[in-house]
Amino acid sequence: MDKVRRKNAATFAIAATACALLSAPAVSVAAPDAAPLAAKYNCTACHAADKKIVGPSYKEVAAKYAGDSGAAAKLEQKVKNGGGGVWGAIPMPPNNVPDADIKALVAWILSTK
Repeated sequence: MDKVRRKNAATFAIAATACALLSAPAVSVAAPDAAPLAAKYNCTACHAADKKIVGPSYKEVAAKYAGDSGAAAKLEQKVKNGGGGVWGAIPMPPNNVPDADIKALVAWILSTK
């Protein structure tokens, strides 16, 4: 009988923990501010937070890709290899930026509200 009680108590503890974890509210983690990287790699020559310069604003990019689970990978490739045709006739040239910095920049841009 003791063995059955211990097994039931353990099962209950596991189920209670799972329920608590699954019902916890999702926590949104903001991307670190990559504005210094944007300045360092001269992104600000063509992009601004809230207005179009040569290319779209960071807010426009974030809005366009909101809800797209593959957005980060797509944009990382565009920053690295360049791209065109999405925001107008002027193409974005490829950028010589380390991959880790590209990831940080893209995460920051996509978190722009």
